[in-house]
Amino acid sequence: MEWMNSSMREIEPKEIKNKEQKLKVVQKIVEKVKDGDVIGFGSGTTSYLAIKEIAKKIEEEDLHIIAIPTSYEVKNLCQDLKIPTASILEYKPDWCFDGADEVDKNNNWIIKGGGAAMFKEKLNMVNAGLTYILVDDTKLVDKLGENFPIPIEVYPEAVSSVKEALLDLGMVECNVRKAEKKAGPVFTENNNVILDVKFTEIYETLEEDIKSITGVIESGLFMDYPVEVLHE
Repeated sequence: MEWMNSSMREIEPKEIKNKEQKLKVVQKIVEKVKDGDVIGFGSGTTSYLAIKEIAKKIEEEDLHIIAIPTSYEVKNLCQDLKIPTASILEYKPDWCFDGADEVDKNNNWIIKGGGAAMFKEKLNMVNAGLTYILVDDTKLVDKLGENFPIPIEVYPEAVSSVKEALLDLGMVECNVRKAEKKAGPVFTENNNVILDVKFTEIYETLEEDIKSITGVIESGLFMDYPVEVLHE
């Protein structure tokens, strides 16, 4: 027996900025979907739009694909749209798509993690042959870190020691991400907290240096991954 109410209204973003431009980019990814694909589904508003359009194509062309979702919300959305899902334990993605908070126009370095799902997003990305990053022009910057801090997922008991170690990497600002509808911090699906961090400089080995700190689970800095940035 199915539940009477759909959760689509709970998943739908409250506001989608630059929606028309994002929909144009989304069509580029919809064209790449073919029967039998195992696809890593990213998180965020652009991915939300892409998933809805992919669901339409699946129904119209009777396609059979498997989605590997990167968050609870994405998995729930796929279930509502009748898109089969699986874990990365079961399948390796043929390719992925995702959004971004910022993309460096010069070398495709990326900041992600506004939705606190960068661990699973990166897990999909490193296991796929190619990831398409879907952005509108507002996300393209000349210098990474202009508008967004770098999210860092941290084991809760390691927050103090991680902050201290980040100072040696040029940290100039660090905030524990706070929840909007509850007192206290945001907790990820892995039961960790998020530090939103700004640095004096984003240099070539910064992602590696952050990851080497004991207590850091993952960062939202994506450098030199096999990606293709799609935008209008």
